[in-house]
Amino acid sequence: MTASRHRARGSGQLGHPASNLRLWKSPGPVHRRCRQCAPAHGGAEEPRFSVGRLWAVCARRGVQDPPSSTQPECYAMQRSSTPVPDVSVILPCAGYGTRFGAPYPKELHCLAPGVTVLDRSLEAVVELAKSGLQVRLVVVFATHKLDTVSYLARYADTFQMVFVYQDPSFGPGLDGAIRSALPMTQGPVALVLPDIVVTGPDTPGKLLDALRQVEVAGWSVVAAEERDHGTLRQMGALAVAEAGGVLTVGAAADKPTDPTGFNAYWGMVAVTEDEAHRLPDVVGMGTANPLAGAVALMVEGIVNYNSPV
Repeated sequence: MTASRHRARGSGQLGHPASNLRLWKSPGPVHRRCRQCAPAHGGAEEPRFSVGRLWAVCARRGVQDPPSSTQPECYAMQRSSTPVPDVSVILPCAGYGTRFGAPYPKELHCLAPGVTVLDRSLEAVVELAKSGLQVRLVVVFATHKLDTVSYLARYADTFQMVFVYQDPSFGPGLDGAIRSALPMTQGPVALVLPDIVVTGPDTPGKLLDALRQVEVAGWSVVAAEERDHGTLRQMGALAVAEAGGVLTVGAAADKPTDPTGFNAYWGMVAVTEDEAHRLPDVVGMGTANPLAGAVALMVEGIVNYNSPV
């Protein structure tokens, strides 16, 4: 796999930890303070989320039966005692991994003693938590993936984890998994795939960098340079070029039949909360791919564990 020496040079910063958050309905008054500057704010109370706003959020995130004034509870509502996340990460784990061809989930494939593909794919998410962000990991699963659910227990003290069955009405594919997870997300959203491992000496902090970039561009991707057409046909292909001193995506397509013109593929995606409803279109067919215009942060390589190593 060809290593890229390009680096995005945007200067956007991930803002105030609470700046991009939106509250759903709270059963009582909301007393939310930023953990960093509560003394400066004097503990001022923020207004409760209105039912009208809750309707809009539920509709945007795919909730089919939004709450009414007489039934204000949304099924995605977190308990008031649960910390509000600074960022949400969608981890789709409901696939069957038929190409992998093993009697166990491909994300549980062992790469080293005590280290699985899943552990490696979550390294960048662990870095988010180490940076001080409150991370909500939304895991989409199905009944054949209970071993993966059990394995993720080791991260219970690292992330705020939510487990969601993939809704059959959204379809069996990756886009359906993303739609199933969206009602449980708050704040900026990252898409991390459990069988994709980003490699290179400077990769652990790339997802954090990508989240900083969404404040400027709305979308960002962690990507690797690739020219092989066979590889690009199996991945989320990108046409990356430098514009204004920053690497940006000119065009994007998921598993293109004709990869001519593409020179990279993505491993992780980050997006603002307001644009997160378009995240399924990143992996959809026949729709405009919203990654066009995204900032691209290049890494040395990305490994797709879709077959036994």
